[in-house]
Amino acid sequence: MVPPATPASYYGRPVIKRPVWKWEIGAYFYTGGLAGGSMLLAAAARRQGRDTVARRALLTALAGVSVSPVLLIRDLGMPRRFYNMLRVFKVTSPMSVGTWILSGAGGFTGIAAACDVLGIMPRARDGAEVAAAALGAPLATYTAALLADTSVPVWRDAAVELPLVFAGTALATAGAASMVLNDPADSATARALAAGGALASVVGVQVMEQRLGDLAAPYHEEPWGLAAKVLNGAGAALTMLGGRRRALAVAGGAAILAGGAFERWSIFKAGVPSASDPDYTVAPQRERLEHFVGHRQAEELAPGGVS
Repeated sequence: MVPPATPASYYGRPVIKRPVWKWEIGAYFYTGGLAGGSMLLAAAARRQGRDTVARRALLTALAGVSVSPVLLIRDLGMPRRFYNMLRVFKVTSPMSVGTWILSGAGGFTGIAAACDVLGIMPRARDGAEVAAAALGAPLATYTAALLADTSVPVWRDAAVELPLVFAGTALATAGAASMVLNDPADSATARALAAGGALASVVGVQVMEQRLGDLAAPYHEEPWGLAAKVLNGAGAALTMLGGRRRALAVAGGAAILAGGAFERWSIFKAGVPSASDPDYTVAPQRERLEHFVGHRQAEELAPGGVS
């Protein structure tokens, strides 16, 4: 696919600044999603009486929320920039809201995991686990809102689908990790999350690319997106067809874990060419302007319209 053929900007210069995020943010998209999905899985497994599954999901979530601040701080350059974001809660800023969500989810997950491992204060464990699960969903998806809040065309114009794709990969990777760590006899819920989330991610990306049209070209410039679709599809098939057998469950889980990583990385990487090529910015602006002018002219020509 090629960019839309429209007049470029002044001397072909980029209209907007390219993203300055480094690889740590792309990695954080994955660890945060895995952690958020695992928080939800831990609460669900606890309600089913599967304490071992819940404990391992909690520990997976704890690992994710422990690594995530490190990645954010490395990208910001110094710890105080992360701490300063906790001084104010700005509801209009996805980054501010996300920092508070990550901090709260991490705190509740740590309490729940500590109580569970030490075998103390079961009521405190259950309460913290429920609170972590409540924050797990926004933790898994707020980064999609963060991307859509930028001026990068391939992210901004996918604001409807991105949260659904991120939710799918979060549930898929959480279920896949649980499949790898637990006996298949205890992994029915994990298999459902892994297969369902992986397929939802594949479908969501396909719908997103079709709706974006030529603007989706950056998703195809590198192999990550295709690899994600192949791995998620293969992992879902292995999970549904042979997930009750340990070897196939591990293979399917590993494929979905890798597919989720490639999926979020492909979305992250697509932002640079989308911002660097002015055609991706100019074309949608011209289309919206032409649509507005045409709609206005139709109103003026209609009976009783403005003359």
